[in-house]
Amino acid sequence: MKKIKLMGVIGLLVLLCPALACFAKPPVRVDILYMNHGPMQPTLRELKALIPEYKDALAVSWYDFESRAGEEFKRKMGITQHIPLVIWVNGRFDHTVKGRDIRFQGFPSGSGPTFSRADGP
Repeated sequence: MKKIKLMGVIGLLVLLCPALACFAKPPVRVDILYMNHGPMQPTLRELKALIPEYKDALAVSWYDFESRAGEEFKRKMGITQHIPLVIWVNGRFDHTVKGRDIRFQGFPSGSGPTFSRADGP
């Protein structure tokens, strides 16, 4: 009798495991368009070091501004100007965090000109 109950529980778990997987949270989509130039290297290194810490929580795609894939991605996203870095999180580069508007675009702080609210891609 105990074996039958145990087999029933195991069978139930086997059936429920795939169903429970559908409740797993999908990864956050991150698309990074970057210029592979000298001034950007420290920022790119920091991003590449940071992303693995989030393991399966992020799905990251990198697009070199000057590559064929980068050209196609720029057209898709409507980028027409010279911009060294844009990071889209779930399709958006502008977000509000703790009441503060943040845009993930432009030059990293201290390495070039900054962009105002009107300078978006």
